[in-house]
Amino acid sequence: MRTVLAAIAVVGTLVGGAAQAQSGADVLKAKGCLGCHDMTAKKVGPAYKDVAAKYKGDKGAEAALVAKIKEGKGHPKIAASDDELKAAVQAVLAAK
Repeated sequence: MRTVLAAIAVVGTLVGGAAQAQSGADVLKAKGCLGCHDMTAKKVGPAYKDVAAKYKGDKGAEAALVAKIKEGKGHPKIAASDDELKAAVQAVLAAK
């Protein structure tokens, strides 16, 4: 009986986690990032294509940008989970 309950709990967690996963574009929209940034044009902040170009080839860019946004250093602090921030930064770094 315990094994069955444990299996149900694991499946529920996996399904729940999959349902909560958002694409980077969804996070950018939901967290209001597009109010200050655009994919191709400078607004209050730089265009995402310019950010991607600046960090192209920088292996530490993702971690550095996630930390910058999470800590609010040089950028307004964004209330988001680490997974959401990572997805958003990956979307930005993939911009062309």
